[in-house]
Amino acid sequence: MEDVCEGKDFSFPSQEEKILSWWDEVDAFKTQLELTKDLPEYIFYDGPPFATGLPHYGHILAGTIKDIVTRYQSMTGHHVTRRFGWDCHGLPVEHEIDLKLGIKSREDVIKMGIANYNEECRGIVQRYVDEWEKTVVRMGRWIDFRNDYKTMDLNFMETVWWVFAQLYKKGLVYRGFKVMPYSTGCKTPLSNFEANSNYKDVPDPEVIVAFPVVDDPDGACFVAWTTTPWTLPSNLALCVNANIVYLKVRNKFNGKVYVVGETRLAELPVEKAKKEADGSVGNSKSKSSGAKAKNVETYEILSKCTGASLVGTKYVPLFDYFKEFSDVAFRVVADNYVTDGSGTGIVHCAPAFGEDDYRVCMENGIIKKGEPLVVAVDDDGCFTERIVEFSKRYVKDADKDIIQAVKEKGRLVKSGSFTHSYPFCWRSDTPLIYRAVPSWFVAVEKIKDKLLENNKQTYWVPDFVKEKRFHNWLENARDWAVSRSRFWGTPLPLWISEDGEEIVVMDSIEKLEKLSGATVTDLHRHKIDHITIPSSRGPEFGVLRRVEDVFDCWFESGSMPYAYIHYPFENVELFENNFPGHFVAEGLDQTRGWFYTLMVLSTALFDKPAFRNLICNGLVLAEDGKKMSKRLKNYPPPSEVINDYGADALRLYIINSPVVRAEPLRFKKEGVYSVVKDVFLPWYNAYRFLVQNAKRLEIEGLPPFTPIDQSILQKSSNVLDQWINSATQSLVHFVRQEMDAYRLYTVVPYLLKFLDNLTNIYVRFNRKRLKGRTGEDDCKIALSTLYYVLLTACKSMAPFTPFFTEVLYQNLRKASKASEESIHYCSFPTVEGEVGHRIEESVNRMMTIIDLARNIRERHNKPLKAPLKEMVIVHPDADFLEDIAGKLKEYVLEELNIKSLVTCNDTLKYATLRAEPDFSALGKKLGKSMGAVAKEVKAMSTEEILAFEKVGEITIAMHALKVSDVKITREFKPPGNVKVEDMDAKGDGDVLVVLDLRVDESLYEAGVAREIVNRIQKMRKKAALEPTDLVEVFFKSLDGEETKTREMLEAQELYIREALGSLLLPSDFLPPHAVVFAEESFHGIANLSFTITLARPALVFNSDALVKLYGGNAKSARGLQAYLLTRDHHNLKAEFQLGEGTINVGCIEDVAPVDVVSGEHVFLTVGDYFTSTRVAQ
Repeated sequence: MEDVCEGKDFSFPSQEEKILSWWDEVDAFKTQLELTKDLPEYIFYDGPPFATGLPHYGHILAGTIKDIVTRYQSMTGHHVTRRFGWDCHGLPVEHEIDLKLGIKSREDVIKMGIANYNEECRGIVQRYVDEWEKTVVRMGRWIDFRNDYKTMDLNFMETVWWVFAQLYKKGLVYRGFKVMPYSTGCKTPLSNFEANSNYKDVPDPEVIVAFPVVDDPDGACFVAWTTTPWTLPSNLALCVNANIVYLKVRNKFNGKVYVVGETRLAELPVEKAKKEADGSVGNSKSKSSGAKAKNVETYEILSKCTGASLVGTKYVPLFDYFKEFSDVAFRVVADNYVTDGSGTGIVHCAPAFGEDDYRVCMENGIIKKGEPLVVAVDDDGCFTERIVEFSKRYVKDADKDIIQAVKEKGRLVKSGSFTHSYPFCWRSDTPLIYRAVPSWFVAVEKIKDKLLENNKQTYWVPDFVKEKRFHNWLENARDWAVSRSRFWGTPLPLWISEDGEEIVVMDSIEKLEKLSGATVTDLHRHKIDHITIPSSRGPEFGVLRRVEDVFDCWFESGSMPYAYIHYPFENVELFENNFPGHFVAEGLDQTRGWFYTLMVLSTALFDKPAFRNLICNGLVLAEDGKKMSKRLKNYPPPSEVINDYGADALRLYIINSPVVRAEPLRFKKEGVYSVVKDVFLPWYNAYRFLVQNAKRLEIEGLPPFTPIDQSILQKSSNVLDQWINSATQSLVHFVRQEMDAYRLYTVVPYLLKFLDNLTNIYVRFNRKRLKGRTGEDDCKIALSTLYYVLLTACKSMAPFTPFFTEVLYQNLRKASKASEESIHYCSFPTVEGEVGHRIEESVNRMMTIIDLARNIRERHNKPLKAPLKEMVIVHPDADFLEDIAGKLKEYVLEELNIKSLVTCNDTLKYATLRAEPDFSALGKKLGKSMGAVAKEVKAMSTEEILAFEKVGEITIAMHALKVSDVKITREFKPPGNVKVEDMDAKGDGDVLVVLDLRVDESLYEAGVAREIVNRIQKMRKKAALEPTDLVEVFFKSLDGEETKTREMLEAQELYIREALGSLLLPSDFLPPHAVVFAEESFHGIANLSFTITLARPALVFNSDALVKLYGGNAKSARGLQAYLLTRDHHNLKAEFQLGEGTINVGCIEDVAPVDVVSGEHVFLTVGDYFTSTRVAQ
């Protein structure tokens, strides 16, 4: 393995760029597909985005989810084809061209020519493909852009024709009128999904209009309320509710008589008597007051009746534009959609401009199914010539003049302004109108039961989206208008005769060519609209021509599972063996979009769902909770975040958030930084610690590190090896379990805990072993264990963090043979051997004990450097006490700097028990009984509490309580012979930690030693020394009683040597030629003052032995010393090791060769020399 830099110098973004280049160099994605080509298929459907806009965080989120799942499936033994797709047709593209070319109406397109218009559309559909590919690739997503699919491709469009033809054959297609949300800006109807995406609060006019009742003896008028005055010229009926009570009232001041809903009387204007010049009372001006009391004063009630009695009553039309309908229209009908919650209780009906209006008029015979419907508004939202007074005027602009016309007719009862939520076009941002349009429909309502049944066969994360939102949407499914009166899209494959009697549906290009004799190479309108088909009835019936409509682009994307592989014209076996697909993932908004159209078409075609598994993500919002807006600049650009912190950090941040559970995420750039700080840096530091200590073996002249076989490591007697091996297997098991269940959001929290345990338990508690201070063999076992743990963790996390795991893997694989070239070619780890639940639980409890003891120390201002005499651990579990008093004992004592540990299973020896009800858990469940139960719980005796803990259940005041319903606390009770201030305890659940806080002079020396070691370690860090840098440490006392200090340090020599990895040497032994790294004096440390010097290991010469080596020639001896001091210390040490302690020096001019012996003529370190002097003494 190669050396690695410090975490602060490791640039995650630049390392990712290097990995991207390497993946490109070795064609990694293609290689993975080739390596897995013979494995079972895992079919993933990638929903096609529009390439007319740039990718945003929503796309990055969905792309990350898709990449994680497909990488995982590839590593678990599947061949996963991943092809990027593009939605090329539809409104987004046409709207761009309309803006570019200044196209305002349908006629503009016709004048320009459909061919020219469509080629303009084709020219921009892939405007941002390069930007998309750059972002997607930079995020680490593996997907094929070269072999992508496009909804405008000939093969894709041909399959869309086939899908429609199958629905037609099954009797699921019909032609009709449908009142739909209509965009006058884009000149096309919208789906309900599109119409619901852009509501705004806007003011609209509100008017109450009078409709005189024909032949009424009192001259009464029905009064109807509307906020769309532009629909009044098309009025054909008035609708009441049969069950509502209606009043006939007379205005006391002007004599006008109205019919109004009983509860809506207050909507009528208040009139006041007005004296004329002659003193008589004349007509008054209406005031828009809604005070009911005043209206009672203004109006007298003439009669009451139900709505049912009004049905069939004729009224005088407001305008005469539809007088040919007089026989069937201009009468009162009834329906339950009318309420008395607003308006007047009477609704005016214009069937061409309201969904309920259309339905009610159809049900009451005012308009008839199959007959043409007069729609007096054209495609541009302007009145047709039928509406003579307002012809060619935009409907919304005509509102004021229509109100004025109504007023001039004496029919305006009341007018005002009304602010309400109104739908706007999501593309053109113009107000929508509701308008009847001729459309081709898929009869979704016919297959509703099958849709609901197929939904049950799918698995969703989170499941509430499936069970509630999607289920409800399916339950209320309406027939789907799949045609659009537009230009750039897949044309409907319908050829119809002039008399409408003969219809031919094309299911393939071959059929069209055969019937028409034409050659077809493109299915867009301008390439096929001219193609005609001879009538099968004979020449006298003329030819069949294609209908002008194109498909709703949702029909195309819903056909994706078949069209992207050109089924059934190709890939029949691939499709039929693997349908439904295994996985899809998109945002919550697609429950009414792509998920819905996929389900409708697959159910209609095959009576199956289109997919088996689905992940539905929520919305990514700006930090302030608002929608991300380029205009407001309320979010950081994705490229900025990636360049600052890397794609892996962004991937983990969004995956470890509510957004993967279909909830909103408030995006914070600081959150991405936290992932780097809390996940990647600890992970990197554990890896770096391994590499440093593996390299140390080479520095010390040992062979390069190669990990010991895992089967041997599994038998390690070291408890922390056993624990981390078990914890790693638990990680593998957990990630597999959660990924198989598509719960991506649970993995990161588990990984965080695992990394925390790896760095703060395994590495921290094993530093001596990993640094070789417990022997070479034990060091290799610890290093090998850490190696395999990191390797397994990398493989487990490779789908989540493809870059970082690749970086680590590329270095780790150098230490082992026969490993895959890339981590993404590796198989996902499997659980090997048994998971040690007991040891994992014991270590977790050990960490709890350590945390509790630290808390006690902090509470009493007892720093860890100050040793304590004893701790007592109280717990009822004998197995745990055995572990903590046995194999875990040394780690607890060393970490807490405590001299002895005592265990106790008598929970009452050091504590009293108290029970409290958990009000948050019991409040709702118990209600009024809470008080009585709480009283009895608090009164529970110690014996009752112990019995309750053992059994796990107790009945109090007729209510069964579980352990989770009651909080049991252990309050410390010091032994009778101990003062309260001399001992303290802290508990957590069923464990209690007791610390003896009394000062013990015998522990003073150990405390001093820890203080000195602490200062030395800080000096090393300040001097920027690496753990692998060999250093010798020199100590000089600045106190008068130097002998006492020296004796104290000699007594602590074993601890100091283990902590530093070397001796603490007297400063007198520092050679003059030594290179000093750092020197610092300290005062008042444990009442001592001293100087510490850190120096590079230096040679020490035995001058007498060297002179003797040269037969008494002191000059030659000095020449040898000078030569040895010029040598690199590391290389010189290696030469001595190779020569088993002896080297031959014959390179000094005019001096005879000599054999120099380490430990006799020269000492390689001051420590070696110091040790030899002590042995001699």
